[in-house]
Amino acid sequence: MSDATLKSSQFRKEREASWKELQDLVEKIEKKGVKSLDAEQLMRLPNLYRFTLSSLSVARGVSLDRNLLEYLELLSTRAYFCIYGVHASFGGTVFKFLFEELPAAVWSARWRVLLTTIIMLVAALIAYYLTITNEEWYYTIVSDGMSSGRTPASATEDLRKGLYDGADIEAHELNVFASSLFSHNSSVGMFSFALGFALGVPTIVLIFYNGLTLGSFVALYSSRGLGVDVAGWLSIHGTTELLAIILCGAGGLGLAKGMIIPGNKSRLSNLAHEGRQAAKIVIGAVLMLLIAAILEGFGRQWITDTSTRFLIGSSMLTFWGVYFGYWGRKICNRQ
Repeated sequence: MSDATLKSSQFRKEREASWKELQDLVEKIEKKGVKSLDAEQLMRLPNLYRFTLSSLSVARGVSLDRNLLEYLELLSTRAYFCIYGVHASFGGTVFKFLFEELPAAVWSARWRVLLTTIIMLVAALIAYYLTITNEEWYYTIVSDGMSSGRTPASATEDLRKGLYDGADIEAHELNVFASSLFSHNSSVGMFSFALGFALGVPTIVLIFYNGLTLGSFVALYSSRGLGVDVAGWLSIHGTTELLAIILCGAGGLGLAKGMIIPGNKSRLSNLAHEGRQAAKIVIGAVLMLLIAAILEGFGRQWITDTSTRFLIGSSMLTFWGVYFGYWGRKICNRQ
């Protein structure tokens, strides 16, 4: 037997009991969490960790066998994550995101949210005026895919049926419809966010175009005396969907801000900070689009009473206002 092997064997024999104790504690934490340890074990954990690190340092210094080094390195790494790693559960992480990080991020970006909202509203008013004075503008503004056959050439009764028919649609058909809506709307939202890397100009253009489409669509129905009807039809999901798209646009403008106005930080550092905040907003917006797709795919088809549609739409708008406005501000002030 070589001297190196003898040294390694003696070294292990003198310290192995402590390593084994640390290994048992680490395995217990990995399986059941830190809360599974009693008070005495919690006190022992950092001492055993430091002892193992000391053993690893000595083992490296005297060049003991490779297997022992690998064992100590792995044990030290696992113990490090048990002591210093994040121990929040998945549920705790989701709770923190929904009740702290998301509303705070949106409130922090409130001026960009306001700017994006103004851009969409101005575009909608412009398109509304153009279409209400000359319906030919509708064909210029609204694409064939967006119109779904609802054009100035449609009869008023056909337009009305499109607002109220759907209660007899089967649930599985609505599932497919809701899925396609979510896929389409989330892709639009993510696209407007990603375009922020181009200094925000394409993001503004996309938000402006969405506003144009909305305004022209409402003008078509208003010209047939269906203004209130289409507003109720849109409100049941639109107060959530449009806000989500606005938030995606605000996230894109946040990326642009990080690149254009670095402030006291480096441009790369500021972009990383703005990107993290914007990512939280966009994740929240995607969740909102999922809610909007359900409201549009099910609620809008089954609920045909205009007053009830307005009630649902206004309730959702109030909820988002309280969630992002009151609660988001409260979280920011607490921080």
